[in-house]
Amino acid sequence: MGITVVNDLREEQWYQFVQEHPAGNIFHTPEMFQVFSRAKGHQPKLWAAVTTDGGSRQPLALMLPVQVTLMNGLLYGFTTRAILYGSVLAAPGPQGRQALAVLLKAYQQAMRGKILFTELRNLADLNDLQPVLNEHEFVYEDHLNYLIDLDQSEEAIWQNFNKSGRQSVRTSRNKGTVVEEVTDRDKVAVAYSLLCNVYTRVQVPLADLSLFEAAFDILGSRDMFKIFMARVGEEYVGTCVLLIYNGRILYWYAGSDRAFSAYAPAELLIWHTLQWGQQQNFLLFDFGGAGKPNEEYGPRNFKAKFGGRLVNYGRNTCIHAPLRLKFSQTGYQLMRKFL
Repeated sequence: MGITVVNDLREEQWYQFVQEHPAGNIFHTPEMFQVFSRAKGHQPKLWAAVTTDGGSRQPLALMLPVQVTLMNGLLYGFTTRAILYGSVLAAPGPQGRQALAVLLKAYQQAMRGKILFTELRNLADLNDLQPVLNEHEFVYEDHLNYLIDLDQSEEAIWQNFNKSGRQSVRTSRNKGTVVEEVTDRDKVAVAYSLLCNVYTRVQVPLADLSLFEAAFDILGSRDMFKIFMARVGEEYVGTCVLLIYNGRILYWYAGSDRAFSAYAPAELLIWHTLQWGQQQNFLLFDFGGAGKPNEEYGPRNFKAKFGGRLVNYGRNTCIHAPLRLKFSQTGYQLMRKFL
């Protein structure tokens, strides 16, 4: 079987491969590629391994790394990494694994010394692909997540909350907190300001506003994107940003104003989203990550309140510039300390 690596696909082929693959997710779609293309500091790339038999190029493996840059100019090489937010896709069986091996080898050779590292964020169980990934220096590391099944009754979902979670939702409602859907593009900036406050507080870089506006423009009209905001009186106090694809709701970004923590807007937003998703016949709510098992991680404790299934699909990372990465990590820690 002939296999070749390409950096473009016909959109209908691309879409069909993702749609028919059991592990296909929103980050593999042409629409999400367009979103990242419009976002400042993000540069998506397409890598695919296709069969050359019979004259048609049928995809067998797919990678969509997004190069994320914090600074341009002289510091570009010290602040640029690639993230595969939906990890890799390979056709089931030996053909797919062979194609993935060819693809990873070509990608690794092309990236050597150019960017710091490439990280695969696995949204599904990739145990059958791990030997191929490890062989090509994509090293596995445990990483947790919570999933909530939505194909059950609303009452069953509610009862899976722990006592603290249910009480927080009741308290939020009793205090008059309400949840609204963002339908006006101008409100995207309001939601973004809430995210900015959170990310500034925890000293983690936040993607540019252009990413969220692009998602609103491109995905919103296709029912693949939604923003909910919590309001107390006239004040917006919390938000959650969702990606929607193939029966799955992904909790992409979220944040709330600490000054209104007594109103529990974050808990109410999650309950509202779960209710909405169950009523719309979605299958799964994905919390988008819960940290490493052996490290203390506050968001994991928060997410645990809602009774989801704890899974460990892990992440895989390939380092392309080891020395530069060490300098970058040291500089990042110093920047966080002094800022």
